Amino acid sequence: MQRWEHLVTDHTVLSVVAGSRAFGLATEDSDTDRRGVYATPPGLLWRLEKPPAHVEGPLPEQFSWEVERFCTLALAGNPNVLEVLHSPLVERTTPLGEELRALALAFLSRRVHRTFVRYADGQVAKAGARRARGGEPKGKHLLHLLRLLASCVHLLETGVLRVDVGADREGLLAVARGEVSWEDVLARRAELVRRADAALPDSPLPDAPDTARVEEWLVSVRRRTLDAGSADGGTAGKVRAS
Repeated sequence: MQRWEHLVTDHTVLSVVAGSRAFGLATEDSDTDRRGVYATPPGLLWRLEKPPAHVEGPLPEQFSWEVERFCTLALAGNPNVLEVLHSPLVERTTPLGEELRALALAFLSRRVHRTFVRYADGQVAKAGARRARGGEPKGKHLLHLLRLLASCVHLLETGVLRVDVGADREGLLAVARGEVSWEDVLARRAELVRRADAALPDSPLPDAPDTARVEEWLVSVRRRTLDAGSADGGTAGKVRAS
């Protein structure tokens, strides 16, 4: 076991399956991507050498964030982090994990327009640079930029973060297989960005997330884990799996 993996094995409050399996895009070759949140015992935070803000492993394709870092990224509208709170595939949760999931709406705001579109723009730029060098863009990357933009549009229009792609599955998988031209991908992207721009002014989402509510919860996590001497707020042995 790597030095800090015990933070994941012993102090995880929430772990979900993310990626293609959560999106409804899994094929027989798909990996199982796991994303989680752990609460570092406060005593470790007082030391000169601080524990990490994230840990990879110990399972393959597993990545976990420390709860404070997770909250910071979610408040900023990071799509990969926000999707953890909305994944339908929860593998492990504690009462603190359930509280975090219950806070999901507090993290959402119109900031998602900027972060989601900026991520998609980055993927387009990388794909374009690959084409300029004589290569072909990776279909998986093109799939996810379109999926993310569609998620952004739905979120801005409805206030609900949709993870499963639903009826868009076959069209997106065709992109991943390279069956959709570069020009068509760019056209789809432009239309999704146009819809996101149009939805922004009247979106039901607030201008900013409820930072005060999230911070109050985070402080309570630190207090409870300190008082209880465990990272799940005194609920060791009460992990719930689904």
